[in-house]
Amino acid sequence: MAKYDELKNFPLLKNLTDDDLKALEGYVTEVNFNENDDIIKEGEIGDTLYLLIEGKVDVIKTTIFDDEFICASLNSDMHCLFGEMAVIDNDKRSATIKAKTPCKTLSLNKEGFEEYCNKYPKAGIELLKMMNINIVRNLRIENENLKLVYQALIEEIEND
Repeated sequence: MAKYDELKNFPLLKNLTDDDLKALEGYVTEVNFNENDDIIKEGEIGDTLYLLIEGKVDVIKTTIFDDEFICASLNSDMHCLFGEMAVIDNDKRSATIKAKTPCKTLSLNKEGFEEYCNKYPKAGIELLKMMNINIVRNLRIENENLKLVYQALIEEIEND
């Protein structure tokens, strides 16, 4: 399948016109990963976001005791995007993304993202909106998870 067709099928990009998608096609690169490859490594500085086209990945966080735990398992049927914060800021990656199966992604680096947004500002605004919706959705999920952990901690303390 051509990159344009893969982009067109991605819900995150549903508000972009066909012309905007054709333009975006020139900024994304197909990157394939093998099973067990780290696509993104927690703590590293990144500059690339990824659209998961084929395959399955785990989102992994490291505890303060250096134990890894899987926060989420994602697959291409979910039309996942990850690493989007890297094209907005220059901070460390917040989690590791590990390929559970061979994976096909489309990547967009910060330089390409900024160039696209400058050249196609209306499309850039739509893209930023959709990325922010994704970030906010993930933040809400994490807030709920934090609430559950806090409640479990309180119950554990009260039961001792």
